[in-house]
Amino acid sequence: MMAAMRGLLIIDIQNDYFPGGAFPLVGPEAAAEAARRALERFRERGEPIVHLQHVWDAPDATFMKPGTDGVEIHPLVAPQDGEPVIQKAEPNGFLGTELDQKLRAEGIDELVVAGMMSSMCVDATVRAGADLGFGMTVIHDGCAAPDLEFGGRQVDGASVHAAFMAALGDGYATLVSSSDVPGG
Repeated sequence: MMAAMRGLLIIDIQNDYFPGGAFPLVGPEAAAEAARRALERFRERGEPIVHLQHVWDAPDATFMKPGTDGVEIHPLVAPQDGEPVIQKAEPNGFLGTELDQKLRAEGIDELVVAGMMSSMCVDATVRAGADLGFGMTVIHDGCAAPDLEFGGRQVDGASVHAAFMAALGDGYATLVSSSDVPGG
């Protein structure tokens, strides 16, 4: 039996999610630092890395618009030469992209994930990956969420993040901190 091959998937850690961006999240700097630590470990071990970049190419787009600084991947986790960047237009990174084919072509069957937003693209992509048969691990401190509102109630970003991590950890993914990403 062949050993499992894992890869790191960095989801949408883009400038618009940081202070001064068009859609700042709660704690994006700390999440990007945690993602960077994992990214460095994967690079040191020569393990596969894939970056997702959300591009919202619509006239009514309010963030992640093509040609803006906000759509660019944040410098803390910027891809190096040879690290693929897959652009996507949907929250689910597998939908309408070559992500699934690329991972399977490289023999990757386990994904370690960090990214933004916990409540949208991370959630959708992790659930889809699990449904497609990938083993999923989420670096919980390498993700960030926005403040949201529901039923007239304000839900702070830390609570949004915690709720989505708790839900993903309940059957879809293993949750680890950036300091506990298992060795390859």
